[in-house]
Amino acid sequence: MSLTKELNERGFIHQFSASNLEDIIDGEKRTIYHGIDPTADSAHVGNMVVWMLLKHLADAGHKIIFLVGGGTGMIGDPKPDTERQLQDTSLVLENVESIKKQAENFFTGNQIEFVNNFDWLGSLKLIDFLRDVGKHYTVNELIKKDAIATRLQSDNGLSYTEFAYPLLQGYDYLQLFESKNCTVQVGGSDQWGNIISGVELVRRKTQNEVFAITVPLVVDKGTGKKFGKSEGNAVWLSSEKTSPYKFYQFWLNTSDESVVDYLKLFTTLSLDEIENIRQKFELNPGSRLAQKQLAFSVTSLVHDLTSAEAAQNVSEILFGGKDFNSLSEAEKNMLLETAPSSTLNEPRALVEVLVETGLSASKREAKMFVESGAVEINGRKIESVETEMSGADAVSGLILLKRGKKQLHIIKV
Repeated sequence: MSLTKELNERGFIHQFSASNLEDIIDGEKRTIYHGIDPTADSAHVGNMVVWMLLKHLADAGHKIIFLVGGGTGMIGDPKPDTERQLQDTSLVLENVESIKKQAENFFTGNQIEFVNNFDWLGSLKLIDFLRDVGKHYTVNELIKKDAIATRLQSDNGLSYTEFAYPLLQGYDYLQLFESKNCTVQVGGSDQWGNIISGVELVRRKTQNEVFAITVPLVVDKGTGKKFGKSEGNAVWLSSEKTSPYKFYQFWLNTSDESVVDYLKLFTTLSLDEIENIRQKFELNPGSRLAQKQLAFSVTSLVHDLTSAEAAQNVSEILFGGKDFNSLSEAEKNMLLETAPSSTLNEPRALVEVLVETGLSASKREAKMFVESGAVEINGRKIESVETEMSGADAVSGLILLKRGKKQLHIIKV
């Protein structure tokens, strides 16, 4: 199967600036770049569509340049609704290093060159830039770009700082073409206008043809919401901002309608392997086989195998009925980070503990839960209201107390 056909089948391709995609990626091996501005100290799952595309391109033998925008990050791509707040230079540089480390980890095994556009944008002279670059842009072209057009019609207006952003991104492409023979830029669909401005600048300055490719905006078919948001918050690749367990849960909660699409986009599983998973999943959707494979694969890719295994085991312990027999240190720490917890210093009546942990509103209610078989200690159903909890119940120093399928509490002994 050609690379073009595989990328199309996986759903990576939205737009491209050639008569056909084969002319860009199925012929000669090219140098391809992608840029990300360090507006935060971590990338998020929304960035992963492009990153996965780069992985496929690298595996096929193309050279990849990963640009972290230490220069453009000080300006900011125009948002449709409001002016970006300018960030302190030192903070931008810290963000550059954080994202670079994430990307280095993500692209382990691939040949990736990292560049920072501050290296050339930081030394530009205004008069030279306006004469050599600015003269190749018209205001007519710039005001047609979606984000700029929207802002010009809003009460907020648009500063010249953000208005000039497409020129800076276009100059990045020119710089990489001239210094590294880079002939393809890839990005999100919202970057099409900025990428094309670079394509046009290279053509006007050098009379050479370079190309643009964008990936589609991913929308959860089950919810209709933009991919990458969890309860209104971004899902980060940084373990400090989104724990591996929460990261795993984000993928595990993928809707049935979208899970196969996400397996194609966000894992390195072959299309044949994904088709096999799809067939088994459709025979028994309740097994959530596809979601489990997706969550494990992506967590392994972004974090590591140990984190993925721990997240999988903790998830099965908490919600899948897996035996609470032994815990690795990583699983123990993950449980304590994930679930509410308290400490048991001496033997206590179970009904009292249920009230103190908030799993029941009163002793009377606690007894009712116990008698109905709704209470479990380490996966063992408790039916006697006289039961006591003590250190003897602990596994690796912890007790898992559950009421029903989803109400739970971790007790440290």
